Amino acid sequence: MSKQILIVDDDPKIAQLIEIYLMNEGFSIIKASDGLRALELMDEEPVDLVILDIMMPGLDGLSVCLRIRENKTTPILMISAKDGDMDKITGLMTGADDYMVKPFNPLELVARVKSLLRRTYYQTQPKQQQADHIIHVQSLEIDKLTHKVMFEGRVIKLTPIEFSILHLLAGQPGRVFSSEDIFEMIWKEKYYETNNSVTVHMSRLRDKLEKEMEGEKLIHTVWGVGYKIEA
Repeated sequence: MSKQILIVDDDPKIAQLIEIYLMNEGFSIIKASDGLRALELMDEEPVDLVILDIMMPGLDGLSVCLRIRENKTTPILMISAKDGDMDKITGLMTGADDYMVKPFNPLELVARVKSLLRRTYYQTQPKQQQADHIIHVQSLEIDKLTHKVMFEGRVIKLTPIEFSILHLLAGQPGRVFSSEDIFEMIWKEKYYETNNSVTVHMSRLRDKLEKEMEGEKLIHTVWGVGYKIEA
């Protein structure tokens, strides 16, 4: 079954352009021209990824993203004509997994959609093999097969990017990963110095973990070097 993408944009020309390119890659498409309709579709339809415009009348993209993140970890690719660093940071802090500036190359958008979907995909394996995919760190259980993170029996809801970062660090406890290491291993793209995606996602991840773990710090900063989880 093909993956279903929800396109949320009040500009019908942009929405149609995205739709054409994604349908050519075999994706199923549903569309919404406003934020409220987008939220309705999220409840009515199986959605594998959301392409979400920020600037829309009524309920804007940032508000929609926050509402989705209340109970869903569906990958979100945010698009906007705003190209400032703070605009990107704001988008990522609300829960988006990636951010693209208009006008964008449709082929690059398709590539990013595929990349986000790859990060959320896992292949079902026999139960006896599942233990090989579970990492225990302190009181935390990280299961790569189900993309679940558990703390004392409770699920900690993480986005696909947040899960990937946590799994990377937990898989090699004691090793310090620089922002460049993390970006290139998770995003599979070349890192550039002004890129703050790692910092933003790391901040959100740590906030969620510390909130659920009652203040217990799992990820440590090695100043001037990077991040690690203690062995």
